[in-house]
Amino acid sequence: MPEFLNPAEAEFWVGVGLLIFLGIVVFVAKAPKAIAAALDARTVAIQTDLDEAARIRAEAEALLATLKAERAEAEAQAKEMLSAAQEQARLFAQDAEAKLKESLARRQQLAERKIANAEAQAQADVKAAAAELAAKMAEDVLAKRLAGAKTDPQVDAAISQISTRLQ
Repeated sequence: MPEFLNPAEAEFWVGVGLLIFLGIVVFVAKAPKAIAAALDARTVAIQTDLDEAARIRAEAEALLATLKAERAEAEAQAKEMLSAAQEQARLFAQDAEAKLKESLARRQQLAERKIANAEAQAQADVKAAAAELAAKMAEDVLAKRLAGAKTDPQVDAAISQISTRLQ
């Protein structure tokens, strides 16, 4: 066995130390790169997640803004529909009131016409009754006067004229 492989010799321990040192140098040289590569990969993954989260947040904010705009538009439409319905109800009420007034006016006119017709009929009936009564009374008076006289041509002519004039 060569002497440098003997653990009792100092050269052996210098070789072992050299190998350990070279191992450390190789490990140290590769380890930071591997750690850096792992950290870089993790950084990229985290950055990708952050970018995705930012994109999702932007979409959510855009959706929220859209929904708020739609809500405002729906509220405006609801207010507009409500005001239109109120206006239409007001117009219907005015129309109904005008029709009611018109109907009442027509009924009042009809009632007034009926009253006027009844008054005219009553006046005509009273006039006819008065004329008939006057004619009867005149006939009775003339009959009593002429009871002694048989016929008087002037009285007969006056009686026939009275009946035609009264009607």
